[in-house]
Amino acid sequence: MAHPVLVIGASRGIGLEFVRQYRASGCRVIATARDEAGCARLRELGAETLTVDVAQPASVSGLAWQLDGEKIGLALYVAGVIRRPNALAPPTREDFDAVMHTNALGAMQTLPQVAPLVADAGGVFAFLSSTMSLIGSVPDSRCWLYRTSKAALNMAVAAAQHDYPGATLITLDPGWVRTDMGGEDGALAVHDSVRNMCSVLEGVTPADGGRLLHQDGRRATHW
Repeated sequence: MAHPVLVIGASRGIGLEFVRQYRASGCRVIATARDEAGCARLRELGAETLTVDVAQPASVSGLAWQLDGEKIGLALYVAGVIRRPNALAPPTREDFDAVMHTNALGAMQTLPQVAPLVADAGGVFAFLSSTMSLIGSVPDSRCWLYRTSKAALNMAVAAAQHDYPGATLITLDPGWVRTDMGGEDGALAVHDSVRNMCSVLEGVTPADGGRLLHQDGRRATHW
């Protein structure tokens, strides 16, 4: 890849594995973490690091300045949190703020900082979403706050695509992955999910702009 890969929220799990696999393939990788411990893990893999906390608007606001002069061939917004209660009780304000700030607001604040740099390279900006965001196939209210945040993310990316025609903006479903967030019963190992998503990303075209793509290559046909 001629231009660098940017991984936002890369200190653990899927984000860390994206860094590992893109570095192994010889790509220059710029990766963000919210603290020095996370940055240290990323530097061990050979990534260039930036300290960014996507839940803090003031931290996100400096991202474009930190990336000044870069053209980003592929940007990945991987940061995410989950809260598991169902709709039998309302979410607390603290849970709502934690989930929506990281999963939706952080992405929306990051997007205008990074998308112009992706557009300059004619690249792809992918945001990790979930099958759980699909309104047309909801089996229960489990993790209803997380579902809501990812549905909001899908809409934000689809809407923003119209303002950044030089970049291809997509959301990406990693599948049910065995991570701290996904739990030990997940169907996919982190390595396999990321390998599959890297393959999907290689095949993204402008026609995919604004769409949700699954790690197995399927394009979402309903939301």
